[in-house]
Amino acid sequence: MQTRTNALTWNPIEAFNFTTASEDCNLYTYDMRKLQSAACVHKDFVSAVMDVDYSPTGREFVAGSYDRTVRIFGFNSGHSKEVYHTKRMQRVFSVRFSGDGSYVFSGSDDMNVRVWKADASEQLGVTLPREKHKAAYNKALVNRYKHLPEIKRITRHRRVPAAIYKAAKVRRTVQAADKRKLQRRIQHSAPGSITVKPERKKKVVAEIE
Repeated sequence: MQTRTNALTWNPIEAFNFTTASEDCNLYTYDMRKLQSAACVHKDFVSAVMDVDYSPTGREFVAGSYDRTVRIFGFNSGHSKEVYHTKRMQRVFSVRFSGDGSYVFSGSDDMNVRVWKADASEQLGVTLPREKHKAAYNKALVNRYKHLPEIKRITRHRRVPAAIYKAAKVRRTVQAADKRKLQRRIQHSAPGSITVKPERKKKVVAEIE
């Protein structure tokens, strides 16, 4: 890898797949049989990713970052589905899933361990049958209409601190500028003189057995 890898975790269900936490603000999921290219690149962090851990189901994983946030990703999703942060929480150096996959633990630089719900909207405590039915119905309703722009916007929206929002905006601006620069170089160069590497292959330097 071109950048340092801070942590690595194996998928407990799909034994050939593993995910790495990298210094370049991204996580990379690889299939050990095809190490020339990442199976998925997971984005959204604005600083180095320090730790990563899979849930017991293998369908999602949690990652903690130097930008003071904890995010939960789907195993094949490029963007996070949950983000956790507090005013007092400092840089996150360690994250773990609980044995039943219901909770997430994070250890940060402020000498605290925090417990988060893996599903932020899940109701804790004893629930009545009608409450369980209502929750299941609401979830099925969202899943049915998730392709609609309004529903997609609501389900994807997550509030983040102003500093992270601004840093992400600057990061997107820089990436867009680099993309335009590359396109102009290709337009003003001889055909085939510039080879564009896919993002999944950019960070792989060499495969050593």
